[in-house]
Amino acid sequence: MPTAPTPQEREQQLSLWVAQALKCAPESIQLKSIASDAGFRRYFRFQTPSQWLAVDAPPQTEDSRQFVALARYLSEHKVHTPKILAADDAQGFLLVEDFGDELLHRQLTPGTAAQLYRQTFKSLLSLQACPDQTTLIPRYDRALLRRELEIFSEWFVEKLLGYQLNPAELELLNSLFSRLENAALEQPQTLVHRDFHSRNLIIRADGTLGVIDFQGALWGGCTYDLVSLLRDCYISWPAALVKGLALEYREAAINAQLLDDSIDEAQYLRWFDWLGLQRHIKVLGIFARLNLRDNKPHYLKDLPLVIRYTLDIANSYPELEPFADWFSANLLPLAEQQSWYSGYSHAGDN
Repeated sequence: MPTAPTPQEREQQLSLWVAQALKCAPESIQLKSIASDAGFRRYFRFQTPSQWLAVDAPPQTEDSRQFVALARYLSEHKVHTPKILAADDAQGFLLVEDFGDELLHRQLTPGTAAQLYRQTFKSLLSLQACPDQTTLIPRYDRALLRRELEIFSEWFVEKLLGYQLNPAELELLNSLFSRLENAALEQPQTLVHRDFHSRNLIIRADGTLGVIDFQGALWGGCTYDLVSLLRDCYISWPAALVKGLALEYREAAINAQLLDDSIDEAQYLRWFDWLGLQRHIKVLGIFARLNLRDNKPHYLKDLPLVIRYTLDIANSYPELEPFADWFSANLLPLAEQQSWYSGYSHAGDN
């Protein structure tokens, strides 16, 4: 079996491929690494007359064909995704439009947050207006929701905290997971970006909003991307602001005929909260896995904020309080012993 190329060898191969794609001399392509993401993609800038990023997306872990198809589909439906200049599915190499570095995350302050989030609603409405394509967009079904929730049990509870779940605790989690799955499936289903937050939204030079990291898109619950945006795992806002913006988006979705006006505010907020809880329970597991499996320990510093979201919502609904009580009694003491831990009740306040 051939040996997998090293990162340096992949970089050399990518450099040659970029030169061929742009029909220029190989020595003129000097790649400069700028970023990686929670997956295995790496991004590079280089000096050319055009503004393109070179992307290394290893075919063993990344589906470049799906990425390209989704980019084109979203662009056709008024979502600003990067243009694709060239792609090699077999090697996992791409040349994509460079939107620049002005992440929405960097512009958010207490003074700008409300207006900037309102500006993102246009992109989210366009996303949710995309027509279904069953051959392109997988279903966010019960089985997938459950697999995501079980990442929490395996990677956060057992592997990161070293806690062994007993049969009664497994039943408690099974009951919670079923409730959250039901909440996800009973709400209107739309296109779901699945990582629609301030680090994946870029303010472009012309002031429009660019959307990246969309390759995991699914057809699922209509509140998923909104709660990803407003209860961002990397930055937090007062509960009153989040609630107000969520209800503003509900009105915008009704006006755009993407949501039936028979869905009242209380129902919408419950869906928003519960699907957000599904996401945050999953993210606890994903951030633990990124550290333990993928050697990306920097995600651990964001765990306290995700714990805060998890417990705040679980404590807000009587049906979810048994989970909150169990988490606080059994998992929090173990989390407090970890080097990454900081007081969750104030996480994100700064």
